[in-house]
Amino acid sequence: MNPSEQLFHEIAAALPNVKEGKMFGALCIKAANGKALAMFWKNDMIFKLEGKNLQDALSLDGAKLFEPMDNRPMRGWVQLNFGNSGRWMEFAVKALDYVSKIKV
Repeated sequence: MNPSEQLFHEIAAALPNVKEGKMFGALCIKAANGKALAMFWKNDMIFKLEGKNLQDALSLDGAKLFEPMDNRPMRGWVQLNFGNSGRWMEFAVKALDYVSKIKV
């Protein structure tokens, strides 16, 4: 397991009331309501964010909207590379807060 995947698992273990799962064949973290808040994709972390938190994440070097297919960005999902791994936990907490409020 490489350092980025190890960090993904550490973040999942540290967050309250979440479980690991799969989304688009990738590892993901889901809130208690079943909504995905983060994914591990090609050694990057992908977070579901909104508003200022989304803009803050997108302002980081190398950050971009997540595009699982070319020219098909997923609204509200930001991709952060391992260079931003020092902020992954911060954005995981913000994503958990956001998706936990989504009504199922």
